[in-house]
Amino acid sequence: MSDTDKLFAGSIPALYDRHLGPLLFSGYARDLAGRLAGLEGSLLETAAGTGIVTRALVEALPAGTAITATDLNQPMLDHAASALAAPQVTWRQADALALPFEPSSFDAVVCQFGVMFFPDKPAGFAEARRVLRAGGQFLFSVWDRIEDNEIPAVVHDTMLACFPDDPPGFMRRTPYGYHDTDRIRRELLDAGFRHVEIETVTLRGRAPGADGPAVGFCKGSPLRHEIETRDAGRLDEVTDRLRQALARRFGPGPIDGKLQAHVIAARR
Repeated sequence: MSDTDKLFAGSIPALYDRHLGPLLFSGYARDLAGRLAGLEGSLLETAAGTGIVTRALVEALPAGTAITATDLNQPMLDHAASALAAPQVTWRQADALALPFEPSSFDAVVCQFGVMFFPDKPAGFAEARRVLRAGGQFLFSVWDRIEDNEIPAVVHDTMLACFPDDPPGFMRRTPYGYHDTDRIRRELLDAGFRHVEIETVTLRGRAPGADGPAVGFCKGSPLRHEIETRDAGRLDEVTDRLRQALARRFGPGPIDGKLQAHVIAARR
C-alpha cells in the first residue's frame, strides 16, 4: 500500500462524505449498526472516517452505550465531529495498529471499510482483540473484488484509459484489495479470535447522476493524489472523463450499480 492511500486531508473529507458516503457507505453502515442493536456498555470504532457509521450507531444503539470513535486522520475526525452532536460519542485520534486503550476496555470493536487500509492487518486484528473484553465482538466489513462492484470498476477502468503508461492502482490495490475470505478468517484465528463468521452482503449504490460520483472518487478520495502525482493539471479533465464513462455505463440519469462486501464478525 502506498503512503498516499491513507491521505484524507484538505477538501477530501467533505467531498468524500458528501459524494461517496450516500453512494457507497450509508447502506452498509445501517447494516453494520443493526447487527449491534441492543448492545449496552462500551464500543470502539476504528477508522471512523467522516462518521458515517458513527451516526448509524447513534441511531441504532441504546442512548447509554458509550461510543469512542477513532481515526488516524484528524481532518476526517474534525469533519465527523462537526456533523454529529451526541453526548455518548467521544472523538479521539488513534492508530488502529497501536490503540491507546487498556486491555479489555470495550464490549465491541467496529470498523467499516477501514481494515483494507491497515499496513499490517494481523497487527490490527491483534489490537482489536487486546482491547476487547472476554466474549466481545469485533465486527468489520471489507469490499469484495472490484469486479463485483460495478461503479468502482468503472472508476478503475477509466484510470487505466486516462493513464495507460502509468495507471493509478489505488482502487484495486487498497479498498478492493483485501477480499480473500480464507485469508481473512485465517488471520483472525491466528490473532486469537474464535467463532469467525463471514457474510457476503450485496446492496445497490445510487446517486442522482454521474457528476457526484465522479467528483467523489477523483477529488474526494486518495485517488486524487495519484492523479495529481501523474499530472496535477489534468484533475478536472480526468474527473470529466469519469463522469462521461459513468454516464455511458449507467445512462444519463440516476446511477444505480451493484455493490458487494464481506461483513465479518469475530468473537474474542
